[in-house]
Amino acid sequence: MTPDEYCQEKTQQSSSSFYYSFLFLDKSQRQAMMALYAFCREVDDVVDECSDVSIAANKLNWWREEIHSLFHGKPNHPVTLALKTALAHFPLQEKYFLELISGMEMDLHTTQYHNFNELSLYCYRAAGVVGLLTIEILGYKNESAHEYAHDLGIALQLINILRDVKEDAERGRIYIPQDELQQFDVTQSMLLKGEGSKQIQALFEFQAQRAEQYYNKAFSSLESSDRFSQRTGIIMAELYLALLKKIKSQNFPVLVKRVSVSKLKKLWIAWSTARREYKLSQKIISHNSQQS
Repeated sequence: MTPDEYCQEKTQQSSSSFYYSFLFLDKSQRQAMMALYAFCREVDDVVDECSDVSIAANKLNWWREEIHSLFHGKPNHPVTLALKTALAHFPLQEKYFLELISGMEMDLHTTQYHNFNELSLYCYRAAGVVGLLTIEILGYKNESAHEYAHDLGIALQLINILRDVKEDAERGRIYIPQDELQQFDVTQSMLLKGEGSKQIQALFEFQAQRAEQYYNKAFSSLESSDRFSQRTGIIMAELYLALLKKIKSQNFPVLVKRVSVSKLKKLWIAWSTARREYKLSQKIISHNSQQS
């Protein structure tokens, strides 16, 4: 199995929304995105699958050394070998890979966050930096794309947190800030019991609103001239927004079941979003030609 085949299998196994957003990329972009996503899965799996904190910490440190080897020496793992190919085509920065590892490391030592300011650092490291790496692969003309990538990454992570709140609570992790739990009079035991209440409903609505605010903030930073090149990220955003809408339409059943979007629905969203962005790009081209 080649490094690229390993990364592709890692991506497909996850049944992730990422895979559907990759369908409209060219060969080198798809290769790079598969490698990036496989790296995300590898370091995330270290935390989720290793019950011994010291062993997990050692594994994450090994990944730090492997990233150093990727940028300054000779990598060994299939994922970093695939990332080496990606580095030949795209200006990916070492610091963002290290930030992502630090984000996963936070899960080893932090089970609760006092406020959103603390949580936002985790969201940045766990997802914001992935957005910042992604825009380098997709390409952009305007520096505001960095703000878009940062805020969209946080929005997607907040949707993940809402979707996985029961599963995370069972693992002893509460990502919803403590001051907000207190504000809505919700306890950890209430989340674990999965009992619906007006307090929990209000708490989850508050979390959803914040995710939507970051989503809207992200797209307010994305220039129209960058939309088509960033269409893969836009597809990802639409897939996650569909998930959030489904959670909301079902009155936040996340404590009793894992809400998901079907594969067929994901494919439809990916295709229709790509088609929409293509039409918009053609309008921009037509408008610019008329102006000139």
